[in-house]
Amino acid sequence: MNKLMLAAATAAVSLTSVSAFANQELTVYTAFEIEQIRALESAFQAQHPDIKLNFMRDSTSVVTARLLAEKENPQADVIWGLAATSMMVLDKQNMLTPYAPADLDKLDEKFRDSREVPHWIGMDAWIAGICFNTIEAEKHGLEAPTSWADLTKPEYKGHIVMPNPASSGTGFLDVSAWLQQFGDEKGWEFMEGLHQNIARYTHSGSAPCNLAATGETTMGVSFAFRGATLKQQGAPIEMIFPSEGVGWDMEAAAIVTGTDKTEAAQTLLDFAASEGANKVYNQFYPVIAISELAQPVEHYPTNATEIMIENDFVWASENYDYIINEWVKRFDGKSDAK
Repeated sequence: MNKLMLAAATAAVSLTSVSAFANQELTVYTAFEIEQIRALESAFQAQHPDIKLNFMRDSTSVVTARLLAEKENPQADVIWGLAATSMMVLDKQNMLTPYAPADLDKLDEKFRDSREVPHWIGMDAWIAGICFNTIEAEKHGLEAPTSWADLTKPEYKGHIVMPNPASSGTGFLDVSAWLQQFGDEKGWEFMEGLHQNIARYTHSGSAPCNLAATGETTMGVSFAFRGATLKQQGAPIEMIFPSEGVGWDMEAAAIVTGTDKTEAAQTLLDFAASEGANKVYNQFYPVIAISELAQPVEHYPTNATEIMIENDFVWASENYDYIINEWVKRFDGKSDAK
């Protein structure tokens, strides 16, 4: 083969390879907020315009249930933005493919599966909080709570909304945290008292804060991201972080076992663990996997890591069914219709 023919053949092979990768589309299951999806998709596409991301977004529990239902016929290629506790549930079903992203050694050790080749990686932490509408509170003569225990005070009856843990990751991290903080007996006792003051349980972790922002409730047990975003937009709310400490979970990423787009999926995991992606995570959350890159985020507490409880993710995942079933048995009567 002469040099001209060899060059042509090499170019053809190269073109074929690039074209095949350029046609790749990844189905990504996520519980990211819409704002996060837009920012992260834009950052990823800037580096990898040859891979199209098709997001399927829903609440944490809905995404987890869908993945479990599809176990024998997976529809997702990658999970990007799902609670670590959910990842552990999926991993027990052998649904996650081990992969060590390029920047794995830069991640804080608590933001990754502990195995040498992790089955999932963490990206950022989202923390619980209470969105408190100051206008509604003044109208009803209510003072702001300072603790979780305060939420059981009789004057707050009908003024609190929180997420249903069976459908919301935020709701689950709250309930799981209370049981870890107060113990099983006292944890359920606290929730019984709280239940007396609950107006409704929503199926979204953002909804309680949204409702507080519009004045449809005085306070919403939600998470800091939504409160900080709404406050920045001018909503008359204050974020309250109870004195006992707050529950939290981490958003995580993994490759779904069964994907036939392994190379593209690994490329996305490499990006998910990268410094560039961590800087995007930091636009929304002050606690990120590459901690040295973290900058303060407006309307978040400056001591976020100090108020986060010592969360036992293994315990939470192992007790997931017990927690959900017990909560539904006791409190589901006030949940929004699905």
